[in-house]
Amino acid sequence: MKLVMTIAARDEADIIGAQLAFHLNAGVDFVIATDHRSTDGTTEIFREFERAGYLELIEESGADYPQSEWVTRMARLAATHHGADWVINSDADEFWFPRAGNLKDVLALVPPRYGSVETFFRHFVIRPDDENLFFERMTVRLTPSHPLTDPDAEYPTATKVIHRADPGITVGSGNHAVAGSALATLRGWYPIELLHFPIRSGEQVERKFVNAKKATAGTARDAKFRGSSHRWHAAAQSGSVGELYRSLVVGDEEFERGTREGVLVEDVRLRDALRLLSAADYERATAGYVLPGDQPPLEFRRPGLVEELEYAAEAALLDGADIVRLQRRVARLEARLNANERSLGGVLRAATRRALRRL
Repeated sequence: MKLVMTIAARDEADIIGAQLAFHLNAGVDFVIATDHRSTDGTTEIFREFERAGYLELIEESGADYPQSEWVTRMARLAATHHGADWVINSDADEFWFPRAGNLKDVLALVPPRYGSVETFFRHFVIRPDDENLFFERMTVRLTPSHPLTDPDAEYPTATKVIHRADPGITVGSGNHAVAGSALATLRGWYPIELLHFPIRSGEQVERKFVNAKKATAGTARDAKFRGSSHRWHAAAQSGSVGELYRSLVVGDEEFERGTREGVLVEDVRLRDALRLLSAADYERATAGYVLPGDQPPLEFRRPGLVEELEYAAEAALLDGADIVRLQRRVARLEARLNANERSLGGVLRAATRRALRRL
């Protein structure tokens, strides 16, 4: 089996080296990356991995950021040019963590009749900045029962898919779904967790949303920002990113209270994995991390029975969140339909009155 990861990024130098090294040591064979106008060193990190033979880099310099188009292009290249069997379409702040073995071990268990498998997010919260690397600081995550995992909240519960390679595949917005495959999605089984680190510092999050707003200004995508994204864009425009960022920092007292209430949990799995990959000899390393072949690949232990039961309960909560999200989407569509009907009714009544006046 050959596993290829795609990634589109802009200005992610604080995390991209760790992201690439982790996946290349966890079962990914090759990476196709699209860099969009990075100025913080992200491009140079990509080039280091490219020189080492693990990555193909595509550079884009246009103002717009058509993510779905670029990821679809990369996913198809994985099938046509790189001989992929499976493809992971990732963001820079995402770490795909297998429940046991490695990523390829898990995907080998998927029956042939299924073309994609779902994962769900594990959102890691902001911790006080002690100038350590993000994975040393950010070892606390939300549980699905936390209010901030509401579908419209700061860290919405959501799924993404890993799919079999297909030259006709189309990747949807945000990499949440694919189309163009005749094979079904395997639902109700989540063998891979998606560890998510979207907000790592005030400077990083301001740059992230300012860049996103610039890339979508005046386009159809500009109107789609809502919920958390809308709040960050508004804060960036008003100069209040720092205030919003500080309101989300989880201090020690809040962490202790959250663990007692069951809405926060300490999770050091990524920290421990990246400690193993942090290179002491930077002359041999790429972006400061060990590459495959320099040491045995990462192996992920199988969870115990209690952990599996807890995970199953959280997956059930996730399924419930999907239903809530669908209900809200239906409600929004009904509201739009009612508004259109009222608008159409007003137009028809006005036209009727004009016609009567002519009689």
